[in-house]
Amino acid sequence: MRLIFAGTPDVAVPSLEALVASPHEVIAVVTQPDARGKRGKALHASPVKVAAEAHGIEVLTPASAKDPEFIDQIKDLKADAAAVVAYGQILTRELLDSVAHGWVNLHFSVLPQWRGAAPVQRAIMAGDEFTGASAFLLEEGLDTGPVIGTLTERIRPTDTSGVLLARLAEAGAPLLVGALDALESGQASPVVQPDDGVSYAAKLNRDDAYVAWERPSHVVDRQVRGCTPAPGAWTTLPDGSVAKLGPVSPVIGSTTTVPGQVSFADGVVTVGTGTEQVALSTIAPAGKKPMDAAAWWRGARLPEGSALGEA
Repeated sequence: MRLIFAGTPDVAVPSLEALVASPHEVIAVVTQPDARGKRGKALHASPVKVAAEAHGIEVLTPASAKDPEFIDQIKDLKADAAAVVAYGQILTRELLDSVAHGWVNLHFSVLPQWRGAAPVQRAIMAGDEFTGASAFLLEEGLDTGPVIGTLTERIRPTDTSGVLLARLAEAGAPLLVGALDALESGQASPVVQPDDGVSYAAKLNRDDAYVAWERPSHVVDRQVRGCTPAPGAWTTLPDGSVAKLGPVSPVIGSTTTVPGQVSFADGVVTVGTGTEQVALSTIAPAGKKPMDAAAWWRGARLPEGSALGEA
């Protein structure tokens, strides 16, 4: 089939590469416009744009997917179908109807669980044992379309959202190709999503990433892993400044301490929670790169009884 591919971040690249390697023909790629990085004024192309240009594929970067000129461009391509992985814009009804077999979205959850922008992050933070990916036909509702195929993946105890997303991106690429194969052959049997089991995965914000040390250690662990690498779990230091945290590890069998109280023993920096302590891996004080927590402790020289998150 003649395909359009829409995607933007790194996690969309494996699917694009899999489609390029398949018998299907990717005739155009749609991605977000070049954007400025957090530092500097230089514009940077999205990972999907870089991959598409490496294959010599036409790239479209509309500021808005609702732009009539862009919609006309899509119609003129006369594509058989389109594939979507983390594109980042809402597609209108007119756009959805512009290709013969519709738009197939690869979403990183087992729908109808975790519809929305942050399914992997929310699954980790909720303590889910399993997650997965779904290939489904887009409609105007939020991830509500009929499902063509799914896969499941166990969430490992040390998975961050970044690690798990990368694993699902690789595993989901052949799922997406298979869904498009089934559409082409007429063997696809999209299944309407059930009303039961629906949950929503709102995009994480800064407040979601603030570590409340009074919570149980396992909740703190899940929160930090779910927010790694973005938006980045954070706390405040005793001087009131902000610091980003790397993944933490519950210290099994440790005694209950004052939530937020930080201590150092045997080369390990620990912080009290509502239950047992957690060990810090890395910490990045404001304006600095992440450093080993023990090295930070030695340089910080905090008074005994100092606590994180008080300010």
